[in-house]
Amino acid sequence: MWSNPVGRVRLVGMIEGVSFLILLFIAMPLKYLADHPEAVLYVGWMHGVLFISYAAVTFRARAQGHLTWKLVGFAALASVLPFGPFVLDKKLKAVENAQLDADAAVQSTVTDSTQ
Repeated sequence: MWSNPVGRVRLVGMIEGVSFLILLFIAMPLKYLADHPEAVLYVGWMHGVLFISYAAVTFRARAQGHLTWKLVGFAALASVLPFGPFVLDKKLKAVENAQLDADAAVQSTVTDSTQ
């Protein structure tokens, strides 16, 4: 999954999505219902780093021509919605598979022409 830009977006998106759910459904209730504000401090900090990482890998994939602006917009929207990255992952997986198939076809053509 780390081998291509769209795979990196998918992986970081999954991790960021899990951190958001932990923040919303574990850390926030601990803060407000159990009087443990440090839960939000640490989980929130971790989620913030992952959120920035998600944005960085998404924009890098766009800069390299692997994502459209429409998909970047969907990724931005998905990053602020609970379960959003998991919904977007299906579309990103299709894009990743199409790119891998195209790369394999090009590699096959190059291999055939050199023989």
